[in-house]
Amino acid sequence: MSWLILVLSGALEAVWAAALHRAAQASGKRRIAPSILFLVSVAASTGGLALAMQTIPTGTAYAVWVGVGVVLTSAYAMASKVERPTAARLLLLTGIAACVVGLKVVA
Repeated sequence: MSWLILVLSGALEAVWAAALHRAAQASGKRRIAPSILFLVSVAASTGGLALAMQTIPTGTAYAVWVGVGVVLTSAYAMASKVERPTAARLLLLTGIAACVVGLKVVA
């Protein structure tokens, strides 16, 4: 169960990163919704990380949390055309994802 919570918390890291990006781009009243989404998702993400760290070693949990977050954040950025999906970027993100899976396998 801790691993599921950890992966979901990593996914929420991608949510708060995207919300932060949108909040920074918006102006006036349009900034409120992404700001609220940012605050809620960052609290849930770090709370889930803290919960998972009760049974998963700190270094492993943090590396998985960041790895899931960075891969999903980058995937979202490429899907929304903020970043280009170059071969090098895709290869490196695949490597990060493989390392996250590897940490689960050796845990």
